[in-house]
Amino acid sequence: MATAPAKLILCGEHAVVYGRPAIALPLADIRATATVTPLPGGSGPLISAPDLGGQWRITERPDEPLSGLVMAVIDRFGVPPDIEITIRSAIPIASGMGSGAAIATAIVRALLAYSGQTLPPAAISELVYESERGYHGTPSGIDNTVVAFEQPIWFQRRPSLPPLIEPLPIGAPLTLVVGDSGVRSPTRLPVGAVRERWQADPARYEALFDQVGALVEQARAALATGDAVRLGPLLSANHELLREIGVSSPELDRLVAAAHAAGALGAKLAGAGWGGVMLALTTPAQAATIAGALRAAGAANALVTTIAATG
Repeated sequence: MATAPAKLILCGEHAVVYGRPAIALPLADIRATATVTPLPGGSGPLISAPDLGGQWRITERPDEPLSGLVMAVIDRFGVPPDIEITIRSAIPIASGMGSGAAIATAIVRALLAYSGQTLPPAAISELVYESERGYHGTPSGIDNTVVAFEQPIWFQRRPSLPPLIEPLPIGAPLTLVVGDSGVRSPTRLPVGAVRERWQADPARYEALFDQVGALVEQARAALATGDAVRLGPLLSANHELLREIGVSSPELDRLVAAAHAAGALGAKLAGAGWGGVMLALTTPAQAATIAGALRAAGAANALVTTIAATG
């Protein structure tokens, strides 16, 4: 058995696809789990995913990205193939919380553990990225990275070079309230729409991405000193830029407004947008009030989570 955490992009989504930096956080208390058990000889690999509503043999759905990931690991690392892989996940699907990357990472870890092997996080991240491409088309690479490394990271794509990935110092604990809009939006749809808009008007979108990148740089400095009061408005400004980029939604805007009205230090959508989740930065004392305000504003769920200081 192996697990992997959910994730949130604190700031920088969409612009990160175009070479600007982003900050991502693992959510250690919200996880996906994969369990590998043996089957009789000749059975071949079977995937059971009760939380995803399905069970299938690899041969029945070879084009499913998880099928491809399982076969890649089996073939590359000599994992015995007569196995059942059971997936459970507490992470909402298509919500901006890295459900796909967490499930894929848990699967890779479990398959390797079953065969008595381990890989460093960077190698696991590379395997999971290929699975992410099957789901999302042109993912940034940030989900698989933060999930595989399980630490706050600074992430930036670079032309002709591997992505820049750095551990991110956090000077004081962060209290976040995550509000689920209840609207499911596969990442590839808003990502693809932004690419079309960028291709049609590159100057405008490059300027927006530059503004996002500048906010992310400022957020990094605020995180390093543990200055949540400074960080909050930067997150709110990032949301406004994401609205201009065209990836917010009425549901997300309503939850962001409710968080602000309830006293949040800052709030924004988190992830690809058009649905999924938003986050609100708050103090521990105000967190329950903000969670209640989000539910009253229509959130399907609201959870409070703490990101530990990293020094």
